[in-house]
Amino acid sequence: MFEQLGLIGCGLMGGSFALAMKKAGLVKRVVGYSKSPSTTDRARQMGVIDVEAPSALLAVAGADVVLIAVPVSATEATLKAIKHLVTPQMLIMDVGSTKADVVQAARRALRDQVGSFVPAHPITGREVSGVEHAEADLYSGRQVILTPTERTYTAQLQKAQEIWAALGSRVSSMSPESHDAAFAAVSHLPHVLAFAMMNSITGQPEGDDFLSLAGPGFRDFTRIAASDPKVWRDILLANREELIAQSKLFQQALRNIEQAMEKGDGQALEDMLTLASETRAHWRMGAQRTSKLR
Repeated sequence: MFEQLGLIGCGLMGGSFALAMKKAGLVKRVVGYSKSPSTTDRARQMGVIDVEAPSALLAVAGADVVLIAVPVSATEATLKAIKHLVTPQMLIMDVGSTKADVVQAARRALRDQVGSFVPAHPITGREVSGVEHAEADLYSGRQVILTPTERTYTAQLQKAQEIWAALGSRVSSMSPESHDAAFAAVSHLPHVLAFAMMNSITGQPEGDDFLSLAGPGFRDFTRIAASDPKVWRDILLANREELIAQSKLFQQALRNIEQAMEKGDGQALEDMLTLASETRAHWRMGAQRTSKLR
């Protein structure tokens, strides 16, 4: 059991982590800080945290494990703010959706103490944000990917693996660069497509009428377009090189379908649809094929 969790960012992800740690009996006390005092106050009222800290630095004071649950663009400033209280025994993790930029930020901010930092990406979330939506089981049964660097302490990495496993997560590791390449394809681009789809319809004169006729398929496809725009702005900019590369591949696949329709080539069209349909039918969420992603 850990004596104290220092939680920086008491929203959905951070709040859920604190609740999960408490439910699993892994921590005695949670000290939390958010930029918005009302958020921290709400987290205390809900029992997500036990003590409100007036700053990120004081949230870390006395902590043996720290979770940073802030937008990826705020990672470096947050790490700089707590640097003076980071110790070799402390475990620091984040929950950001991009990792190469977070690792670089940690190297710049923490310098000699960067070994205490274990970058983490839990593959979960909701379209809604805020501590009021936090739930203790958010991470249960979900993948968590750790992206340690050559300077990450072995003991801290082991602690991180044990914590996430105790919360019911399936833990794996890969390099920050491989992580960003993979998630540009399977997470970041799908969000872009959902956002673009909504904009393409609402930008038409008849857009509202079209939306009134949409059914479950459209609802499911565009669900993630309701995600926090500020959070996703930061993610898309942070991983833009990998994301643009994936976008070009998607555009070519879309163009192939368009060309088959333009030519009236039913067989070519059916072949492409069959390939996609069969691949999707045999796909298992969370299936581990990380041997090439190092």
